[in-house]
Amino acid sequence: MVGPHKWHKGRNYAECDTRTMTATPSPQDRRLRLDLLTFPETSPLVLFGLREVFAAAGVVYPEVTSGQPGEPLFDVRVVAPAAAPFRCHDGVLVEPDLAIADASGADIVVACDMYRPIDSPPHGVFPEAAAWLREMHARGAQVCSVCSGALMLAEAGLLDGREAASHWAYAPMFREHYPQVRLRKGLALCPAGEAGRIVTTGAVTAWQDLALYVIAHHFGPEHAICTAKVYLFSQHSEGQLPYAVTTPRLQDRDALIRDSQVWIAANYAEASPVRRMVARSGLSGRSFTRRFRAATGMAPIAYVQTVRVEEAKQLLETGRLAVDNVAHAVGYEDTASFGRLFRRMTGLSPAAYGRKFASLARMHA
Repeated sequence: MVGPHKWHKGRNYAECDTRTMTATPSPQDRRLRLDLLTFPETSPLVLFGLREVFAAAGVVYPEVTSGQPGEPLFDVRVVAPAAAPFRCHDGVLVEPDLAIADASGADIVVACDMYRPIDSPPHGVFPEAAAWLREMHARGAQVCSVCSGALMLAEAGLLDGREAASHWAYAPMFREHYPQVRLRKGLALCPAGEAGRIVTTGAVTAWQDLALYVIAHHFGPEHAICTAKVYLFSQHSEGQLPYAVTTPRLQDRDALIRDSQVWIAANYAEASPVRRMVARSGLSGRSFTRRFRAATGMAPIAYVQTVRVEEAKQLLETGRLAVDNVAHAVGYEDTASFGRLFRRMTGLSPAAYGRKFASLARMHA
């Protein structure tokens, strides 16, 4: 075990408080108790992945390099609303070690993901879990979440006034139902709170980022690096933006604005598309903008840019068109302006985005 250190602050941690990166080493004479809070909606990938990696931390690397297993760093327990076995998401059997009512004394708590429809917040679904999370945090535990597990932290009130990460698809839910949370949908991992005692992550595979962060935070980067080497883990250093699908959903509240949404989906490459939508609506420019924003949550020009960038992403993913051709295909004559907009919205240049995903298309071919 090493003394205080700072875990490397990559781009996916951008603008989070750097003070949260400083770790306090744990006592050398005991393992840290780590509880995985799971639900029937939890994916087995997250639950069993975290369970294996945390249980193997400190053990497997010495074994694969010297033939002698090392000492475990964590005492891992699976905690659920009830102790009875149940089948989680995808029907995989889960046998909890403890019910929430019997779980105490954790140094670290991780709320696993919980699949929720993107328009259905978990208000009052697991009140005992929310209360338990508040209690564990009040007792000094580090409280973390994976993906939509951040919804339970939000239900517990632990994210109020704080920056947080969750899956990009839940951004509208956070905006509508948890407005006190400053959701950073571009981040893959976001430490917050006093001494990094609250850590939230993005999509389900960000559990790997969380595991490495927690190991480094408590036991030093050397242990995290060794764990990454064993499992071939790499961080989502570019964050979530390259993966986020931002195509706006058609809304049903305003038929006139819905008609504009349908029109722009087919005519996004038109010159002056906002002016065309205003003319089609028969409204003044100011009235149209006000109604459009009220219905979609976006200004008309931002909406057009979002649709164009999503179309450009699909073209780049094929690997068949040069960036100039893609820019022109989605309505931009100035390739440089298109590139700046694309980078702002995805975190990558068009060329880098194409390299990242077109390899999958070539693999299929």
